[in-house]
Formats: sequence, structure tokens, C-alpha cells
Amino acid sequence: MEKLGLNLGYLLVQILNFAILFIVLRKWVYEPVLGLLDKRRQTIAQGLEDARIAAEARANAERDAEKIVAEAQARAAQVVREATDRADAAARDVKAAADAEVAKAREAALAEVAQERNRILGELRSQVAALAVAAAQKIVGETLDEKRQHALVDQFFSGIKAGKVTLLEENTVTGASAEITSALPLTAEEQKIIRGELAPALSSGAEIKFAVDPGILGGLIVRVGDKVVDGSVTGQLQGLRQNLK
Repeated sequence: MEKLGLNLGYLLVQILNFAILFIVLRKWVYEPVLGLLDKRRQTIAQGLEDARIAAEARANAERDAEKIVAEAQARAAQVVREATDRADAAARDVKAAADAEVAKAREAALAEVAQERNRILGELRSQVAALAVAAAQKIVGETLDEKRQHALVDQFFSGIKAGKVTLLEENTVTGASAEITSALPLTAEEQKIIRGELAPALSSGAEIKFAVDPGILGGLIVRVGDKVVDGSVTGQLQGLRQNLK
């Protein structure tokens, strides 16, 4: 080896030094560096995993938030619809109540007017009777039987003679309800007579209404069901006019 220019002792020392250096570097440099690199790799991997989990959590949170917002919007829309429906229902109820009150007030006013009109017409009936008797006495120039004259006037307006409804004696009627129209209000006694006359022709518990129409002048118009029996003065005049044509 000396011929090769190598010193065996120095070579061994160099080999030994290299071995020691290798061991030292491996032990205190290489392995720690590998450990640091591995730890760094694990840290990076954990960071990536954490980032992925965070991204998923964020996406889930966004989806949950969107769902919550959508549900809140749907609930708000439902509340608005329900409130609108309640408001509309309340408005309809208020309008219906107001209309009912107006109708009730109108009916009350009409009933009051009709009652007052009938009262006035009732008073007028007695005055007409007195005037008719006075006129008849003046025409004939002597005092007539006043009681008889009043009876004739009452018969003219009520269509009742000797306790009988002359119109019903001439016509047959049947039905479930009846309406009697007179020119002036009938007395309670006259209504009682008419009810008694109509009772056999009507169903049990049938309703009988009495109406006043000065336009018929006198007599009665009897409506029973769909049948109308016109015994009014106006009706008789119209019939006479038709016959004269």
C-alpha cells in the first residue's frame, strides 16, 4: 500500500472518523431531520384534513343556513297569508254585520213607516165613512140610517158582508199560505173573520198576511198559493173597461 501511496494507519483513522461522523450524523442529524420532516408531513396532512373538515362543515353550515332561511321565508309567507285571510275574513264579517245592521235599520224604518201609514189610513177610514154618510144624506135630502151607511162603507173597504167574505163565497181557494190586500187597514174583528173564512182552505199552521194598498181603492185581493182572486174596486174597473172596448 505504501507503493500505492496509501498509509494504512491514516486510512484506518480516516475510515474510523468517517464511520464516527456517519454514526453521529445519522444519530443526531439525519434521524432528527427525518423526524422533523415526518412530523411536518403529518402536520401538513392534519392541516389539510382539518381544512377539508372545515370546508365540509362550512358547506353543511351554508346548506343548513339556506334551509333555515327557506323555512323562515316559507313560514313568514304562511303567516302573511294567514294574516291576510284573517283580515279578509274580519273585513267580510264587519261588512256583513254592517249590512245586517243597515238592513235591520231599513226594515225597522219601513215597518215604522208602514205602521204610521196604516194608522193614518185607519183614521182616514172613519173619516171617509162619515163623509160618505153625510154625502148620501145630502144627496137624498133626508136623514138615512147612519148605522146602515157605516156598514155599507165597511163592506166596501173590507169585502165582508153579514160576517162573510163575499169574495170567498164566489171563489174556491186552497194553499199553504195567504195574503190579503185591502185599500185601508182592516180592523181586528175583520181580520178575525177573514182568518176564520180561510182556515178550512189552508193547511194546518198556514200563515195569513195582511197588506195595505190604497191603490186598489176598495174591496180585497186574496192571494192563496199561486192563485189570485181580485175583488178590488180597481180590478172591477179594469174589467169593466175591458168589457166596454
